[in-house]
Amino acid sequence: MSRNLMAILRGVTPSEVVALGEQLLQEGIHQIEVPLNSPKALESIAKLHKALGDRAFIGAGTVLSVADAKAVYAHGGEFIVSPNCNSDVIKVTKDLGMMSYPGVLTPTECFAALNSGADILKLFPAFLLGVNGFKAIQAVLPDHVGCYAVGGIASDDFAHWRRAGIAGFGLASNLYSPGDSPEKIASKAKVLVDAWDDTL
Repeated sequence: MSRNLMAILRGVTPSEVVALGEQLLQEGIHQIEVPLNSPKALESIAKLHKALGDRAFIGAGTVLSVADAKAVYAHGGEFIVSPNCNSDVIKVTKDLGMMSYPGVLTPTECFAALNSGADILKLFPAFLLGVNGFKAIQAVLPDHVGCYAVGGIASDDFAHWRRAGIAGFGLASNLYSPGDSPEKIASKAKVLVDAWDDTL
């Protein structure tokens, strides 16, 4: 089953990332993001690509520059996630053949991102927008545009957001905190995956 759940492993280290990635795959989460403000993030992305690239969708988050996007591509990344809407980052991401998930919060940012070639809109921080805010923005977006809610969304919130039409979720502190063991992340992942499956 393909689930639109993106694991955000902020703070992960290269020595642990593959074991955590394996555990996420076992629990049913196949999208794995390593934020670039994690220790040796590019090394972690390269390790994930080598070990899990044929089974997982691996990319980088907190990508703020064109140079960073190019570095992610060089290390095997397949998608770019940013906290902001930077048209230069979006365009180079698409030029390199990667998926683009820019962070947006307003209609102006949404359309600027789409006009630059974004594939999916990352609503961030989603808790600030809320479901009603999302509904208002969704009403003016083209029907084919998918949005991920990221930031402050708990498993208990999934059903409400899904009914409103959200395409997926980015899972950060509710899935992983630095130092979590594979067993700990498996336990958290199960709760989140079950909550997603309950919305289908």
